[in-house]
Amino acid sequence: MTISEAPHTPSDVAERIPLSFNQQFLFNFDRGEDEGPFGPKYNIVCGWRLSGKVEPAILQDALNDVVVRHEALRTLIVREEDDRYQKVLPPTPPILVTHDFTDVAPGGRELRAEELLVEIELGAYGIRELPLLRAVLGTFDDDDSMLVLIAHHTAADEWSMRLIMRDLVGFYAARTGHPVELPEVSQYQEFARWQTSEAGASASKKREYWRDKLAGGRILATPTDHLRSEGLPKTTAWHRFWLPAELTAKVLEISKSTRSSPFMVLLATYATMLRQTTGTTDIAVPTFTSGRGHTRFHDTVGSFFNFVPLRVDLAGCGTFREVVERTRATCIEAYSNDIPFAEVFGVAPELMLPSFADDAAVCAFQVFRSPLATSESAGGITYTEIHRRLLSQAVGGDIPDGAMWHLEIDSTGDIVGTLGYNSNLFDESTIIQMAADFHRVLESTATAPDAPVRWA
Repeated sequence: MTISEAPHTPSDVAERIPLSFNQQFLFNFDRGEDEGPFGPKYNIVCGWRLSGKVEPAILQDALNDVVVRHEALRTLIVREEDDRYQKVLPPTPPILVTHDFTDVAPGGRELRAEELLVEIELGAYGIRELPLLRAVLGTFDDDDSMLVLIAHHTAADEWSMRLIMRDLVGFYAARTGHPVELPEVSQYQEFARWQTSEAGASASKKREYWRDKLAGGRILATPTDHLRSEGLPKTTAWHRFWLPAELTAKVLEISKSTRSSPFMVLLATYATMLRQTTGTTDIAVPTFTSGRGHTRFHDTVGSFFNFVPLRVDLAGCGTFREVVERTRATCIEAYSNDIPFAEVFGVAPELMLPSFADDAAVCAFQVFRSPLATSESAGGITYTEIHRRLLSQAVGGDIPDGAMWHLEIDSTGDIVGTLGYNSNLFDESTIIQMAADFHRVLESTATAPDAPVRWA
């Protein structure tokens, strides 16, 4: 459902809501409403298997409740040349599409669920098609179904998608006579105002940290297969892979023994791979933090993620354990000095120069861990997030520029990986080889963390 902007134009300019730093950051990649971060492909898609009978009419009502509860899902970003702000519009029902999959045999349901996710990710959902949330329900039988939620990435991040699902099931339960208590929420506009006032006032020392940490540093860019100047049509493809639970167990052992998080160990693996392939010991890698800044926003839906450069010096490291320890120290420093990337860029403007090269692009690295449970029950419905996906796809949700690693430990213990990339810059064979190299390095280092690392 498309909502006209005209009926809701504010009469008083004081009612305008400032953009968050993350929203401002996205303007660096603005390519209009046909592509880029304000285009119809910049979406986040998550799927869940549902156990228990689901009534579509009640589900629609619960979706309506979610849109009322979370303003970000009905917020319009105004992008005029000299006037940028956001404004909240009245709630309207999100689209719910239903599919009958009762002809799919039990043994084929997981594959059909994954195929549906791929089909949905191929779709286009414009930023003016408010609310910026829609859902697809596929029913296998009376007690087995799947639900896919689609949100524009300017309105929600991965943390937010878990919040939306939690609240959706809670509202569904309440509407079927099983009240569920949901926490009070702060709205995204409150975060935007807090970020530009209270948070900004205490950022001086943090900016000083980043000025010193990144002095003389450059983000490590990856050589591309195609020059930007070739002007090839931009699409984003997704290569999916998995790493076995035996390796995950080794990652967790190292994590425990070094007092590190699994992310730190996996980032150390990536840094090791980069040193082996580039020969440099000065590894500056872009990654992400939750960007929420304060516990009062932990239940807020919005686009919070913050782009954070982590610079690790590997000079003198002889073993993988030493690489992990260096990585851990860098991460702890960065987390304690986390500020919006726009402010980091302000004190280290030369950091991103390699990303503007004609023959190179930046590969961001993230390991996602949500504080929310990925499997819960309420009102006779049990929902379990679909983590394990093996179907790669040539076209999917958009990455503004370059490539992005996304790793997550699923319920089986496997590490499920996705490597998204702009196919106008990288060939599929290059991306597949990068994933294979990461697997190789993890296998050699995690199984023998105290053995000398072969750097060549």
